[in-house]
Amino acid sequence: MSLNKKTMVREIGRRTRLSNRDVERVIETLVEVWTEELVNDRRIEIEHFIVLDVQTIKRAANRLLSARRFRRVVVRGSKALRERLNRDT
Repeated sequence: MSLNKKTMVREIGRRTRLSNRDVERVIETLVEVWTEELVNDRRIEIEHFIVLDVQTIKRAANRLLSARRFRRVVVRGSKALRERLNRDT
């Protein structure tokens, strides 16, 4: 099973008894805040779950291409998450 936005909204709404619209607003706001933080090269860390980091990669210039900078998001599971994943298998 895949957890998409629609399924997540429904499940969180069921568990918290919040309206699906309220849950959807929270998720959309969370995505906006995280996006802004990552665009500004900041780190996101949710204790005992996940770490999101922005990594800048510089590509050297060569005969055909000029030098460029790329940014990518590096996702790491926390130690607690890795342990739980390995324990439950």
